[in-house]
Amino acid sequence: MNNKERGNLGEEKASQYLLSKGYEILARNWRTKYGEIDIICKKADVLVFVEVKTLPNATPDMLCAVLNKKKCERILKTSKRFLINNRQYSNSYIRYDVIVFDMPGLPSVYHIENAFMENL
Repeated sequence: MNNKERGNLGEEKASQYLLSKGYEILARNWRTKYGEIDIICKKADVLVFVEVKTLPNATPDMLCAVLNKKKCERILKTSKRFLINNRQYSNSYIRYDVIVFDMPGLPSVYHIENAFMENL
């Protein structure tokens, strides 16, 4: 399985996981010139931007490297564009989550709520 296929499978598993937890999926692979957000979902008044990682051979240090400052900034910038284009969510609480699959030493589905935030 190549990285693209692994990524697509991880995003599908993450969508199913989120649905089972009561989230509504609003968009998948939402793209702008700034970047892409794997999953955008909501639950109650919380709008969640989700980064999905499938890391069967990774360590916690590798996870930190994958979710570096540049990647987080790209997600933040892309999420702002989503909010500009979808003003109906402007009064929502915003959260940035990460869902990790298959990383040794972690549960098979590891959901990190509030994984990062914008530095004000």
